[in-house]
Amino acid sequence: MAGVDVAYETPGPDGVVAGAVVVLDLADLSVVEVATAVRRAEFPYVPGQLAEREAPVLLDALRALRVRPSVLVCDGVGIAHPRRYGLACHMGEASGLASFGVAKTMFVGTHGPVGPERGDWADLVLDGEVVGRALRTRGGVKPVYVSVGHQIDLDTATDLILRLTPRFRLPETTRQADAACRAALRRSLPATAARRPDSARG
Repeated sequence: MAGVDVAYETPGPDGVVAGAVVVLDLADLSVVEVATAVRRAEFPYVPGQLAEREAPVLLDALRALRVRPSVLVCDGVGIAHPRRYGLACHMGEASGLASFGVAKTMFVGTHGPVGPERGDWADLVLDGEVVGRALRTRGGVKPVYVSVGHQIDLDTATDLILRLTPRFRLPETTRQADAACRAALRRSLPATAARRPDSARG
């Protein structure tokens, strides 16, 4: 399993952007390999268009890996997107890997009540179509939003997220990749703190 994530200096099109991919062994969630890349952003931060901004540096990081992961877990969405083509779709198609997205907040759609226990979920629906799930990964905490990207089904993605969240709300793939990309950005900009907007990621 590989988690990918991005941190960047500023929301503008000219800031530095750092991408990371962290490969974990699903059996025990130990880190197998970490790869990072840093480049100038070529596209501004626009909700719903994160692939244009983030995919180039993430693909750079993926190319630096020696281990080929089985699945990519993106901090964003897959088909739970206004155009049914979010970051997880783009990354899966560009890399040829199975992929899905896990978002911290709901980007599009609606869902019914989610039960209070770990593993409870409700369909995420957009224009009458199921595009993902609101999934409770910890009892009594907010759900995450799972949507498929490429060559994977929603049941499998849901099962994998539960295996990746033994202790925390967010999957270990996302947590580890977030730390790695922030560290890469700090190394490239020693006087600048890594920042990223607190909003739903498409």
